[in-house]
Amino acid sequence: MRTHTGEKPYRCEECSRQFSHLIGLKTHMRTHTGEKPYTCEECSRQFSQLGHLETHMRTHTGEKPYRCDYCSKQFSELGNLKRHMHGHTGEKPYKCEECSRQFSDRGLLKTHMRTHTGEKPYRCEECSWQFSRLESLNRHMRTHTGEKPYKCEECSRQFRHLGNLKTHMRIHTGEKPYSCEECSRQFSQLSNLKTHMKSHRT
Repeated sequence: MRTHTGEKPYRCEECSRQFSHLIGLKTHMRTHTGEKPYTCEECSRQFSQLGHLETHMRTHTGEKPYRCDYCSKQFSELGNLKRHMHGHTGEKPYKCEECSRQFSDRGLLKTHMRTHTGEKPYRCEECSWQFSRLESLNRHMRTHTGEKPYKCEECSRQFRHLGNLKTHMRIHTGEKPYSCEECSRQFSQLSNLKTHMKSHRT
């Protein structure tokens, strides 16, 4: 009946959070004690809740019980499906309190907040440069490793960054997306347009 009355007589002495049932309090207490009584038999990873173990087991079984009604993509976790659905519905429930920009995913908001806080938690072990996003660090690391994972299928030239490959591909496709407003001449690269614009100023 407490689910209807809202009564929560069980209080955590560590953080004062309240629960309607004793089992809820006992499960919660593991967040403070670090106890993880549920162990995966496949990889020995441990979990504080049985539900978390059951969800984890899908990484071994490949089970994906949650299906998107829009595109039929399947997911192993309900939370991942809900985040995916925002891409179809356009819903952006996570709002930045600093600039009011909205996001479809909590992780995207967390990353965005670093533009306000200046936090850069990802450090390059080679040169100590710091980055706010892991993918930025990964791209930077290619300057040290020399890795060029993006390959042109036309001429086999390789690039460190996807953007550089896309720019290069215009050599083969003939695409010129940058147009001069003065004389309508078109260019494949923005830098070439900027250089050209100087000829109109002289």
